Amino acid sequence: MSLAVLLHIVLFGSLVVVLDVREPTRLAMPLAIKGTLVTDNAVVIPPRVKEVPIEPVISEQQRIEAEELKRQQDVKLERQRLSRIAEQEAERKRRAEAAERKRQADEEALKERRRLDAERKREEEIERQRLENVRLRREAESTARQIEIDAESNRFAAVDAGELAAYQFAIQQSVRRNWAEPASSGPGLKCEVRVQQLPGGAVVSVSILTCNGDAAVRRSIEAAIFKASPLPIPSNPNLFDRNLRFTFRPEQ
Repeated sequence: MSLAVLLHIVLFGSLVVVLDVREPTRLAMPLAIKGTLVTDNAVVIPPRVKEVPIEPVISEQQRIEAEELKRQQDVKLERQRLSRIAEQEAERKRRAEAAERKRQADEEALKERRRLDAERKREEEIERQRLENVRLRREAESTARQIEIDAESNRFAAVDAGELAAYQFAIQQSVRRNWAEPASSGPGLKCEVRVQQLPGGAVVSVSILTCNGDAAVRRSIEAAIFKASPLPIPSNPNLFDRNLRFTFRPEQ
């Protein structure tokens, strides 16, 4: 190796000398030559040789086993991937179902609130109407009582003035004129009569409450009252009574 290096240095030096001879007119310039002094004792470091990996030699059985192992690993990875996808899909479905249940629960809660509000408003309206009816009824009753009081006061005033006596006497005379006295009638006849009449005096019904005469007398008085219909109207309207009561005494 040392001799080879020395030989290369000698050849390179000869080439430089030849170039200088062929060009004598060119200005001589010092030529820088780099070299390595080699002696017999010099240690020459050989260049590093790139290591090439040696491919291991495998048998056909090992290759088949390796392929089977890789196939099993691929199957395992694929199963894991599908399992993750299934878990993700199950989680998505669970969340969707939970969201749907919540939506339905919220919708039912809203419907229930609306129903309760409507029921409350309906009950409030019923109570308001009830109170209004009570108020109107009380007002009507108060008005009716006041009317009755006023009518009674007017009646008493009319009685005091003799108008009631005149009205009853007019009815007595009208019935007396239409009465066909039966043979069984005797002196001192006195019968308490109730007459239902319409405004204007038209007789609707007649009831004999008490009477000291027999059945023939009673029937004759009833017939006389119907014949006298319409009965006389009082000069004071406050004296009119739909359920008129008077005492029939033919001798008066």
